[in-house]
Amino acid sequence: MTQKHPNIKLIESFFTAYANADFAAMQQVMSIDVKWHIPGNHPFSGTKNGVKELMEYLEKLNDFGFRAEQIVIGVNENYVIDCHRNWSTSSGSGGLNAMSCLLWKIDENKIVEVFNFPQEQYLVDDFFNKKI
Repeated sequence: MTQKHPNIKLIESFFTAYANADFAAMQQVMSIDVKWHIPGNHPFSGTKNGVKELMEYLEKLNDFGFRAEQIVIGVNENYVIDCHRNWSTSSGSGGLNAMSCLLWKIDENKIVEVFNFPQEQYLVDDFFNKKI
């Protein structure tokens, strides 16, 4: 049996915590100085600096019923790339159901930076602009 790369285990830990809205577990896999880059033209776009700002953003995603289902994941010593389907369970989600890829930078078994690449940025912008 092949062992999973530790960086894949780290990202899978994040997704398990995310699926269970376990914010304490999400924080355990993040660097205190994490940077999470959110593209777009909506109230939540921009870089989240530090674990506190990131947790506030992830709590909002939870409030909006955001979910993710992993499709494929790749890894090397410093990065993980994952592509997943994401959708919202909140009412009036406007049909938000799209692919997204995240590039995760890992250092000393902590997530230190994340870049988000949505399939259809205009759908994400539209969703958040209607929700606010």
